Amino acid sequence: MGEEQARGTSPVGARIEIRPCHALEEFNRCIELERQVWDCQDIDLTPLPVYIVAAHSGGQVFGAYVGAEMVGFILATPGYRDDRPLMYSHMAAVLPAYQGQGVGWQLKLYQRADALARGMELVEWTFDPLEIRNAYFNLERLGVVVRRYSPNLFGRTTSPLHGQLPTDRLWAEWWLRTARVEAAVAGQPWPKKPDAKRIRIPGNIGELRQKDLTTAQHVLNEVREQFTHWLNQGYAAIGFERDASGGGSYLLQPYEG
Repeated sequence: MGEEQARGTSPVGARIEIRPCHALEEFNRCIELERQVWDCQDIDLTPLPVYIVAAHSGGQVFGAYVGAEMVGFILATPGYRDDRPLMYSHMAAVLPAYQGQGVGWQLKLYQRADALARGMELVEWTFDPLEIRNAYFNLERLGVVVRRYSPNLFGRTTSPLHGQLPTDRLWAEWWLRTARVEAAVAGQPWPKKPDAKRIRIPGNIGELRQKDLTTAQHVLNEVREQFTHWLNQGYAAIGFERDASGGGSYLLQPYEG
């Protein structure tokens, strides 16, 4: 379903420990976190064998622990695109009580360090274009670029977080060694062109998903149309700017690598 819950803005300190998962009880705990975060039916949960295979075939299954309790995780599998190996980060989840405290940030930095140690330079994942916190986190805090948009990638799910909308997804490309990423993870803003194109997301989109599905679908249709147009013109999303209303805008400019 994408990395909808990979959230966080700053490290929370040494009390969070990130480590690889190896045991069945750890994988089962990942599934339990999945259930708690997305509140979806079992048909939409990642099956246990996927975690096992990922951990034993060069993938990444990392847990974030507070003491003995796992409060977040990342699941990724190795992939291949355009003659280069990559890591596809399928899912990241953080318990609601720990969201916004930097757990997702620490998980992603650990994932980056592990991928670089293996000689990989690219991690990809998908995320919901309407999720403002994730958009800001991915584009501004991690330095990803977005050049692809997939309508209804995973079909409609049973998760209330998706509000019965199609699961449109943006594809995050995290080029681990680039100056953009180095600057982002160091907390240094990357310069944007003043004439960047903008795609705005309203601040009340979460409420619309739950209470006004028709309007939420209209917003999604407009976002889909704009992304499709600009990405087809060779543009890429390279930043996200939040506004005082709680909304924000994707910033797009011609992709220059």
